[in-house]
Amino acid sequence: MLDPYRDRVVVAEIDANASLDDAVDIALYDAFAQPESDHDEIQVLIDNPRARKVAVYTWNFHPDLVRSACDQGVRGYLSKTLPARELVLALEAVHAGELVVSDAPLHARSAPGLDWPGRGEGLTDREAEILALITQGKSNAEVAALTFLSPNTVKSYIRSVYRKIQAGSRTQAVLWGVEHGFTPDHRRIEHWKGGP
Repeated sequence: MLDPYRDRVVVAEIDANASLDDAVDIALYDAFAQPESDHDEIQVLIDNPRARKVAVYTWNFHPDLVRSACDQGVRGYLSKTLPARELVLALEAVHAGELVVSDAPLHARSAPGLDWPGRGEGLTDREAEILALITQGKSNAEVAALTFLSPNTVKSYIRSVYRKIQAGSRTQAVLWGVEHGFTPDHRRIEHWKGGP
């Protein structure tokens, strides 16, 4: 997605649970399948002097999440609906010292060029995040609390996921998730360790 902007943005991928050895201008925290109500990982990035600024990249604009992130010191709260050009502009503004909070999307559609596990099978990004959370062993109630969705909405997403991946049970869905990239990709993370 950001390849056309290599002259303006250099991307190095790290695991939020791994130590940050190289200094980076902006740590862009992708909230995919992360417990968004638990900002411990974000705080670790904010407290790390090697991450000069931290921005969150998400589709979830619940006012409590935005307020909490900004109170912690996040300098950008950026929507996954932003086209690449606008995302780059937002990152440049964060780099320049501005606090940038995207407008809450009316309909959470991902930006063109963004990819996620399960997309090829027809899963929406939201369905993929729900599947990733249940693949991590979260209950429906935990998924609802972590994503700020109602339990009934979570159940609807899960039913839709089951249909799309042809799973007849939660166990089948979890096994499908493990086989299709819904757990951290440690090989990719190891590849990027050490900087861009």
